[in-house]
Amino acid sequence: MLVDLTVARLGLDSATNSYVVILRERGGRRLLPIWIGQAEAESIAAHLGRVRRERPMTHDLCRAVIAALGGSLRRVVITRVHNGTYYAELQLVGPSGVAHVDARPSDGIAVALRCQAPIAASDALLVAPDDDEEEGGESADLPEQGPTPAGELTPEELKAYLANLRPEDFGRFLP
Repeated sequence: MLVDLTVARLGLDSATNSYVVILRERGGRRLLPIWIGQAEAESIAAHLGRVRRERPMTHDLCRAVIAALGGSLRRVVITRVHNGTYYAELQLVGPSGVAHVDARPSDGIAVALRCQAPIAASDALLVAPDDDEEEGGESADLPEQGPTPAGELTPEELKAYLANLRPEDFGRFLP
């Protein structure tokens, strides 16, 4: 089952010194944090901050190419995670029908924001925050190394790590 998501936050994970985009279930509490590269974080932040550039950046170019070919972006779906790497696809609609294009989730999110297209993920990828977590409490005990693209954490370790994260554990990303 697919769940609609919104971009809830963009931050810097101080445990890994990596950027993370946190997607939240639309109308719900469950989260999907995805660690991303600096260029994609800057692209997402620029769009969210309504930064206008004189020339199109890569994700703006993708939006323009889709439109110029008479297509539209139906949605971006984050399909799975394998060995710590998330996978996504762009679902494009054009004159010849529907096309599914493999994409990194960070690029898909950046293009979806520009195309005003929905973002979705498999229900199994979402993590529910702890109910006993309270504002102003102790910071979560973060491991020395967070999840990495190489996938050193097991699925159980990743779930425990994510369950203990709180918004205060992330720095605010400012372009």
